[in-house]
Amino acid sequence: MNTDTNPANNSSSNSSTPGSDGTEDDTFDVVVIGAGPVGENVADRITRAGLSAAVVERELVGGECSYWACMPTKALLRSAAVLRAARNVPGAAQAVSGELDAAAVLQRRDAFASHWHDEGQVSWLHGAGIALYRGQGRITAPRVVQVDDGTGRPIVLTARHAVVLATGTSALVPDITGLRAAGPWTSRDGVAATTVPDRLAILGGGVVAAEMATAYAALGSAVTVLARDGVLPRTEPFAAAHVTAALREAGAEVRLGVEVTAVHREGTGQVRLELGDGTQLSADEVLVAVGRTPNTADLGLETIGLEPGSWLTVDDTLRVLDEGGRPLAGDWLYAAGDVNHRVLLTHQGKYQARALGDVITARARGERLDHGPWGRHAVTADEKAVPQVVFTDPEVASVGLTAAAAQAAGLSVRIVDHDLGAVAGAAVHTDGYRGHARMVVDEDREVIVGFTLVGPDVAELLHAATIAIVAEVPVDRLRHAVPAFPTISEVWLRLLETYERPA
Repeated sequence: MNTDTNPANNSSSNSSTPGSDGTEDDTFDVVVIGAGPVGENVADRITRAGLSAAVVERELVGGECSYWACMPTKALLRSAAVLRAARNVPGAAQAVSGELDAAAVLQRRDAFASHWHDEGQVSWLHGAGIALYRGQGRITAPRVVQVDDGTGRPIVLTARHAVVLATGTSALVPDITGLRAAGPWTSRDGVAATTVPDRLAILGGGVVAAEMATAYAALGSAVTVLARDGVLPRTEPFAAAHVTAALREAGAEVRLGVEVTAVHREGTGQVRLELGDGTQLSADEVLVAVGRTPNTADLGLETIGLEPGSWLTVDDTLRVLDEGGRPLAGDWLYAAGDVNHRVLLTHQGKYQARALGDVITARARGERLDHGPWGRHAVTADEKAVPQVVFTDPEVASVGLTAAAAQAAGLSVRIVDHDLGAVAGAAVHTDGYRGHARMVVDEDREVIVGFTLVGPDVAELLHAATIAIVAEVPVDRLRHAVPAFPTISEVWLRLLETYERPA
């Protein structure tokens, strides 16, 4: 049996018995399919509560975030950001010589991806007392997961209380003529590339597309962004405009409203793209960043009446619901992270995981669940207060609702804007600082429901806004939260002063 297990420190003993059909059976309180950040956090929360947990993983323990997303992408972007910051401050600028060392950037990126080895993550699982089974996990019956590890001798895991699906998503490759045959890059290829292409075409304008365009333009690629729906279409328009302008200033070509109709990989190796406006574009590589698709096609969902390959619908305790919106009989199946399509962000998935661990533990102990609006067992932040940072140049940091979303929700909205570059702390931070801040206020309750910043290094300003929104702090109370001078956080004072003036 090919497993990495360490059941020590679990209060429930595990049993392992060979079956008559050659399978082997193991029993745990909870079985988690998917050992990314979400699955790891569910299992950790479970074991800390004294229950036993096993995770099943077909790829690397640590998941997308550790090897192809959060950590290596930010490492890929950071060196150029530091260089830009130094060049924008006199004194430091004179000390900067030479250009960005692409090879060194890629080496640092490799280190943050642990060189695509998961020994460290496996060691952590063992230390936490979580059993690891490598292979493809499939549900075969309620509370039963079969693991195929390639040996031809399946392992059957039985969950006393719950099975959790935390399998995440993969890059969506659209049905464009010739695209798949051309061997396009997905986000994984873009993040893990060993060389920098001379010409890179990027399909899409969302977060992944914008960050990859920022990274590769800095690394020396001639980048063309083909953004049919615009750049960062889900954020505030002013933030998207700042990022679009910065990409163009960095040498990238940004073509808005353009559709790709066909893609061809030529005999020379270059890629030729045919566009909806009748023009063509040549590149050395094409990176597709137009969305995500759930990793649910091979989980055995059909055995319990669910559609393979579909997103999983859940309630606020993350129980999987059937097509009629009802929890599956027995309250045994849960889905956390990207796979439930609530919010496709690692930190929100980990938030869900912590809440879910508490839900499963409470139900296992027969305790009453708290379902209040901000109850401990309800995953409410997925709707009310989702923080996100786009690590472009400039950064975009947002939480809660955009102005348009707040208005569409029927709120009585007051929009308060301020030029971030006019704040004293910003002027000290960087010469010629350009940025903008917006808070969206629900006038009926006089609380902030949305906050967006765009500008250099605004990511670290975001959590104050997140706390204000989650805690529903009245605007009148926020006047007494005095920002230090001279910091960029002084924008809070300027926004509140603007709010106090007659609209």
